[in-house]
Amino acid sequence: MRAAVMRSQRLVVADLPSPEPGPGEVLVRTLACGICGSDLHALKHAERFVEASRRAGSVFTMDLARDVVMGHEFCAEIVDHGPGTTRALKAGTRVCSRPSLVRPDGPRTVGYSNDTPGGYAEYMRLTEALLLEVPSGLPTEHAALTEPMAVGLHAVAKARLEPDDAPLVIGCGPVGLAVIAALRLARAGPIVAADFSARRRDLATATGADVVVDPAWTTPWQSWRETAVWRDAGRAPALPPWVAGPPLRPAVVFECVGVPGVLDQIMAAAPRGSRVVVVGVCMEPDTIYPMLGVSKELNLQFVLGYTPDEFAATLRHIAEGAIAVAPLVTGKVGVEGVAGAFEALASPALHAKILVEPWRA
Repeated sequence: MRAAVMRSQRLVVADLPSPEPGPGEVLVRTLACGICGSDLHALKHAERFVEASRRAGSVFTMDLARDVVMGHEFCAEIVDHGPGTTRALKAGTRVCSRPSLVRPDGPRTVGYSNDTPGGYAEYMRLTEALLLEVPSGLPTEHAALTEPMAVGLHAVAKARLEPDDAPLVIGCGPVGLAVIAALRLARAGPIVAADFSARRRDLATATGADVVVDPAWTTPWQSWRETAVWRDAGRAPALPPWVAGPPLRPAVVFECVGVPGVLDQIMAAAPRGSRVVVVGVCMEPDTIYPMLGVSKELNLQFVLGYTPDEFAATLRHIAEGAIAVAPLVTGKVGVEGVAGAFEALASPALHAKILVEPWRA
C-alpha cells in the first residue's frame, strides 16, 4: 500500500505491506484523514514528543529509528473482517473510530505507532468494537472531522461551565474552532475569540463566535470585558469599594495555541478566579509563574482527547448539523502531497484543515 511515512523526521512516500487484521479487528480502506496540529508538532519535535510520552507513563512509544505512519482523524470503509469478529457492519460500510486498537496486552495507538499505521496510508486496521457507522447522507469529508471536533466537546465539558460564565478562546486554529463549535452547542456566550490571522477569524465567526478580535489591534481582554458585564445588575456580586468598574461574569479561558509563553500571558491577564482550560498542545518546555495563579486563585485544567460517549455524540452532532464543519475543510491532498500540506499548514493565513485522501491521484 502507498503511505506518507515519517522517516528520520521527514515525510516521504513509501510502499508498505498492507496491515492484516488480528482477532476482533477489521481491515479498512482510508477514505479521508485530517492533518492534526499534533502531527505537525510530532514531526518537528519528535524526540520531545517521545520523551514526554515516556515521562507521562504513556502506554505507547515510537521508535524514531523506524517508520511511523501518522494520521488519527479519519473516515474509512470496511474491506475485510479479522478472526473473531461479529461482522455486524458489512464490507463497504463507512465508519469512524477512536484511533486505538484494543488488544489483550493493552491498547495500541493508531497513527503514533511503528506497527499500527494511521490514516496517511491506503489501509488501516481498527478494532471492530470501536467502530461507529457513518450516518447515511453525511459527507465523508465531514465525518473525518469527528475526532478533532470531539476534542472541543471534551474541553468544554472539562470546563464545567455555569450559566453565567463568559468564555474567551485564545487561538482559532482547528482546536480553537472545535472549542467554539462546542461552546455554541452548549449555548454559552457571548463567545469571544482571538487570533492574529484574518482567515482564522473568519472561520471563528462561521463556527459560532460572537466577537472576534485581532490581538494586533485590540486586546482580547478588553473585548471580553465588554461582553462579560452582567446583563442583570441585580444578580452581579458586590465588589469591594477599592475595585473600579462594573462587576464581570466569571471568566473561562480556553488556551488553544500551544506555543511557549501563551499560558503565562493568559495567567498574567486573567481576572481573579478565572478558569483556564489548556487545550493547545505545547511540546516544548515552557515557563509559568505560580505566584500569578496563587495571587489570583486561578484554576488550570489541562485536557486531552475525549471520552467514547463524547466521540459518538460528536459524530451525531455533525450529522444533524448542530456542529458546522464544512468551512473547516480548506484543502485535500493525496499521499504525495502530505509533506507539502505540512508546510502549508505552518501558515495560518492559508488553511484550517487539510484532508489526506490516500487514493487521490
